[in-house]
Amino acid sequence: MPRVQPVYFLLLQDTLLLDIAGPADALLFANRYQDEVRFEMHFISSQQSVNSSVGLQLGPLLPLPEQLTPDAILILPGLIGGNEVYALPDAQIAIRWLSEKVQASHRVVCICSGALMAAHAGLLRGHKATTHHNHCHELAEIDSSIKIEENRIFVEDGRISTSAGVTAGIDLALHLVSELTSPFAASAVARNLVVYMRRSGNDPQLSPWLKYRNHLHPIVHKVQDAMVKDPAHPWNLTELSNIACSSTRHITRLFKLHTDVSIQAYLTSLRLSLATKFLANTDWSIERIAEASGFGSARQFRRIWNSHFSAPPSAEQFR
Repeated sequence: MPRVQPVYFLLLQDTLLLDIAGPADALLFANRYQDEVRFEMHFISSQQSVNSSVGLQLGPLLPLPEQLTPDAILILPGLIGGNEVYALPDAQIAIRWLSEKVQASHRVVCICSGALMAAHAGLLRGHKATTHHNHCHELAEIDSSIKIEENRIFVEDGRISTSAGVTAGIDLALHLVSELTSPFAASAVARNLVVYMRRSGNDPQLSPWLKYRNHLHPIVHKVQDAMVKDPAHPWNLTELSNIACSSTRHITRLFKLHTDVSIQAYLTSLRLSLATKFLANTDWSIERIAEASGFGSARQFRRIWNSHFSAPPSAEQFR
């Protein structure tokens, strides 16, 4: 049975529709591409219904809950307008509710100017954060302790996440899907939404499971999917070209064109990543790790490892 992850979208009058729909659809598709976590979405408000930014009425909405489950994710979409809209009555009710109900165990996700509401509730105090470039100065005026980072897709600081304008909410949602389920699921969601898998400047270098996936070519993704599912398999160009329903020459050219690496280099990066996990989490011998990771021999594994890393594989075992 999948673990249920409650997600609450807090909606106010004139909420930007894409700030809701983008992350919500990403979570919806995430439920289809993996069975570890089921994102259970709730749409809450201080009113029974609200008008979205495009005039579409949203409702009926659930009332603000008396209590949030300890593991809840709370998503705060942005609104039309700047700081002045957060002085309106429904926004003030929401801000008071946030300041009273949000606990340290909750995850707060701010989309676009939703960061302004979180700042008014004191949730961003002392945190790194970003928002739409038009509202960064307003965020600083609300709380000078916020460490504002401009020109960022999103910023994650502990259990507080903030994103830049509108479509950046999808990037942040994909990041959450990757973190809470798997990079493979996040990549599948991105492809279905026809968006790129991106990362913020603060994130560590992408793992090979996500790296080289920042393209939209379906045939190349299909070949990558096959290798990701079983990196240790003795893949060859003929087998991969059959999966792609293409010639070996054509798939080789396509792969290099859209990923900027060769098929062999991509496969090697997957196998090295798999070997790193075995080194860190098992007491297996180098020979067994080499075999389980898809290398032809321990000697080949060591040679390839040493061409990528300064320390030998044994150093990884004792970290």
